[in-house]
Amino acid sequence: MTLVMPEPSLDTIFDLVTGYQRTAALKTAIELDVFTAIGEGVDTVDALAKHCQAAPRGVRSLCDTLAAFGLLTKTEGRYGLGADAALFLDRHSPAFLGSIVGFIASPTVVEGFNRLTAAVRRGGTAIEEDGSLAPEHPMWVQFARDMGPIAAMTADLIANLVGADAGARWKVLDVAAGHGLYGIAIARRNPNAHVVALDWGNVLAVARENAAHAGVADRVRLLPGSAFTTDPGDGYDVVLLTNFLHHFDPPTCEKLLRKMHAALKPGGRAVALEFVPNDDRVTPPQAAAFSLVMLATTPHGDAYTFAELEQMFRNAGFGRTERHDLPPSPQRVVVAHRD
Repeated sequence: MTLVMPEPSLDTIFDLVTGYQRTAALKTAIELDVFTAIGEGVDTVDALAKHCQAAPRGVRSLCDTLAAFGLLTKTEGRYGLGADAALFLDRHSPAFLGSIVGFIASPTVVEGFNRLTAAVRRGGTAIEEDGSLAPEHPMWVQFARDMGPIAAMTADLIANLVGADAGARWKVLDVAAGHGLYGIAIARRNPNAHVVALDWGNVLAVARENAAHAGVADRVRLLPGSAFTTDPGDGYDVVLLTNFLHHFDPPTCEKLLRKMHAALKPGGRAVALEFVPNDDRVTPPQAAAFSLVMLATTPHGDAYTFAELEQMFRNAGFGRTERHDLPPSPQRVVVAHRD
C-alpha cells in the first residue's frame, strides 16, 4: 500500500506566523464596539467611523479583515454580523463573551509568550516573580472580570453535573474562586447550599459583587488567603478546583489535594475543571496547546492528561475518579470521590 503524502503548503505556517495580527484585530474590534454597532444597524464605513470615533480608513481595513475571516459579512459596502459574532461578540447578546480577549491578550500573558524562547530553554516562565502566580497578582482581578461570561456558562454545566438542583444541604468550598461563579451557580440552584470562596482578597471583591448580583450573598462566605496556607475548615460535601491544578507541578498539586481530601466529609467530592489532553498530548488541539500557556506564564504548570490527574488524586487519598466531557466547553471535569 502506497501512502499519498499531501502537497506541501505554507498555509499552516503563515497562519501561525500571523496569528498575533488576528488577535489584535479582534481585540480592537471589541474595544471599539464594532460588533455591537453593526448589530444595531450601523453598517457602513462612514457610519461606523463616526459611531466608533475612528478614522474611515482604519474602520474599512479592520472590518474588511474581519469579513475575510468570517466574523463579518460584506454586501454592497454594508457590513453584517456572521453567526459567531452575532452570538458571542454583540454586547446585546445574552451569550456575549467578548470580554475574554481582555484577559487572554492581557499584558502578562502576552509578555509570557514574548519570552517564550527563554521559557522553553528554562522549562518554565521567563516572567519575573513567578509569572502569573505572584501573590495578589492584579491579573487575577482582570481574569475574574473578563472571564466571567464564559465562566458563567461553564459554572451552570458543572452545577448540573454535580446535581445541585436536588437541593441537598451542601457545604461547598470554592478554591481559587476568583469571580466566584462556580460556587455561586451551585448556591443559586440549590437553596440549601452554603459556599466558602477562597482566594486572594483583591480578587474576592469581584466574587462579592457577583454573589450580591445573584442574590446569594448571604450564603457565600469570603475567605481571603492562599489555598496552600489558609485553613478552610472541614465537613465539605463538594470542593471546587476550577482552572487551578494546571498552574502547578504534580507534587504541589498532590499537596493541595491532600489538604482538600481532609476538608471533605466521607462521601464528598472534589470537582476539578481542566484542559485535559488525550494520552497522545496532541489532541484535542485546544487542550493540548494549553500546555504552552502554562509554560509561558507559570514556573511549573502544565496541561495534565486524565491518567496524570487520576494518579494525583489517588496519591492524595481519593478513591474513584471520573472524567466528564462538558460540551460545548473544550474543557473537561474530573470528579474524585473521598471514600
